[in-house]
Amino acid sequence: MNLPHNSLLPVSKLAASFGNTSATYKFYWLLAILELVEEGQVTIPKRHLFARMIGNAWYTVNYFHVSFGKQDLIQHAVLSILEQERLTIDVKKNVLLTVLENSNEKTTQQTLFHFNKNVPHWFLSPWFAKVGEENDVTYRKRIYSSSQLFENDCLYALYDDHIVVNPDWVNYLKENARILKDFIYWNLTLFLQVRNPNVPDIANKLIRAPFRESLTNQRKNYWDIVFKELGTVDCIFTNTALTIDRYALDHFVPHAFVSHDLIWNLVPIDTGFNSTKSDKLPNMETHFDGFFKLQKTAFEILHHYSPKSKLLEEYLTIYPDLSSTQNFDYSKYKESIQPLVTIAHNNGFGYLV
Repeated sequence: MNLPHNSLLPVSKLAASFGNTSATYKFYWLLAILELVEEGQVTIPKRHLFARMIGNAWYTVNYFHVSFGKQDLIQHAVLSILEQERLTIDVKKNVLLTVLENSNEKTTQQTLFHFNKNVPHWFLSPWFAKVGEENDVTYRKRIYSSSQLFENDCLYALYDDHIVVNPDWVNYLKENARILKDFIYWNLTLFLQVRNPNVPDIANKLIRAPFRESLTNQRKNYWDIVFKELGTVDCIFTNTALTIDRYALDHFVPHAFVSHDLIWNLVPIDTGFNSTKSDKLPNMETHFDGFFKLQKTAFEILHHYSPKSKLLEEYLTIYPDLSSTQNFDYSKYKESIQPLVTIAHNNGFGYLV
């Protein structure tokens, strides 16, 4: 992916900023700068930038449980601040930023300013190559002093507690903010996919969606038809008898992991249980047989009453041939679900107790 050209700026230096990356810091650092420049800031406190780094990684770490790698301290920072500040995983971003920018908790301040050690000056390394046997301490000092003169048309000037965005770059950042963000997320997706090879849909787990898609279609045109035929359905988790006017439609493997609403992963459950289940994983030994039996029954009913339903086609990801209900095989279904549950657990999702 190429960045927009500008004959007056060394755009190639900016494009090279992710060239030698072993953690997510640089992605979230540049994203923080972009967001604040869009808001009209050019002299930016470092604490606000570090807060943005945490804020933009918050949902990816806490809700989707995407692994940043063992050496990545943003992930550790997010998890520690969640506990230190007694916050919730679904806290609003503006509330989170206010907390992080103003907290008097020493542990929170230390967590944020840990990133000051290397991130701000290493990001500028494409503009300032090391000279000879220059050690890290001398190199850091040189970048700070040289950047304050905007040498080499560097992106920003570095000071102890803030940065100043180079005036020559401000308009470029504002005018191309959307493309630059796409550049960041594209590179971040590639970076995280390597570290989460079996986790689906990484790209859509980097930003918290403003709203979740409604399950109205799956409810009205699939499960309601099942209820009309059967009358009641037993909840696979509580054994409660569910009725068409009193059931919740939930993801067997949590949405936070699969990141889709395909019908083969949806199941009607008790509304009270749904409010407490959160993103917990089902126990395959306890819950899968009931889930499969209900799914097969539902498929047979829909296949009979609405054989041209588009929702039936969603089972093709499990069964390439569904010309007959006889092909709705127990083993194939379990072989598709079990790895998802195992990988999700390995990524930090807990089991139902």
